Amino acid sequence: MFEIGDLIMYGARGVCRVEEITELDWSSAEHGRKYYVLNPLYKSDRIYVPIDNDKVYMRPVMSKEEILAMIDSMPEIEVEDRKARSIQQLARFYQAAIDSHECADLVKLTKSIHRKKAAAEKQNKQLGQIDIRYMQHAEDLLFGEIAAVLEIPRDSVVDFIDARLGEMPDDGPEDKADDSGEDQDED
Repeated sequence: MFEIGDLIMYGARGVCRVEEITELDWSSAEHGRKYYVLNPLYKSDRIYVPIDNDKVYMRPVMSKEEILAMIDSMPEIEVEDRKARSIQQLARFYQAAIDSHECADLVKLTKSIHRKKAAAEKQNKQLGQIDIRYMQHAEDLLFGEIAAVLEIPRDSVVDFIDARLGEMPDDGPEDKADDSGEDQDED
């Protein structure tokens, strides 16, 4: 159960703050049933969802440590070139990544579409509307969670990621200090 003030991911809506836990006085609301009143951080909206909801995915936002580890792992996340026979097939593939609610899937999706965009631009073409729509949706979810957890403006997320990944060493493990505890050659 979430508490008032908690930040959660709510389905495809993104980061929401739990504003209230209450019973609703609406005629359509089940008597005695408790609801979360959610306030999306990046949309002007209120969402009322039963506490025992099992239809829309809800989870706590990641911790700061989890966010930073995810960002650090972004270069290793495989990019997938997705070719589809139809726009519907492509949309289903992209929607499956959104519906997985896994940040790694969102990173893979955005990286893949960005690569597709770069390839299209090299051929003086534009990215399709389905690609643009799903890339924006994935980035909204991903960047919203990163911004909320790191307490930075949402429009600063790309710069934060670039700066963090730019600071990471490109050296392999062989370039790191020996932690084995064994003595090195002493002359």
